[in-house]
Amino acid sequence: MKLGLVIYSSDAETVWNAFRLGVFALKQGDSVRAFLLARGVECESSHTEKFPVRTQMQAFVDAGGSILACGTCLKLRHSEGTELCLLSTMQDLYELIRDSDRVVSL
Repeated sequence: MKLGLVIYSSDAETVWNAFRLGVFALKQGDSVRAFLLARGVECESSHTEKFPVRTQMQAFVDAGGSILACGTCLKLRHSEGTELCLLSTMQDLYELIRDSDRVVSL
């Protein structure tokens, strides 16, 4: 299965669980891509001891997932893409949705 995750939350627990799902799906042999939108582009800074978001994001990428971050949303926050979260466009979001068998938004 091709799974698309659209993450628009910066809530640490929500984002942590989204990437946990992504890691699990990758370990099942599925293809998973994540797109960070709106407040989701802030998720790396949501990392806490209780909800280690960056650690889970790294595990997701290490397992073969990819993370894209909305360039417009980043610019609105005077931020840029990172090594984990590549700068992307609405075209990339459209393609993620078009090419996925299932899309989950969180």
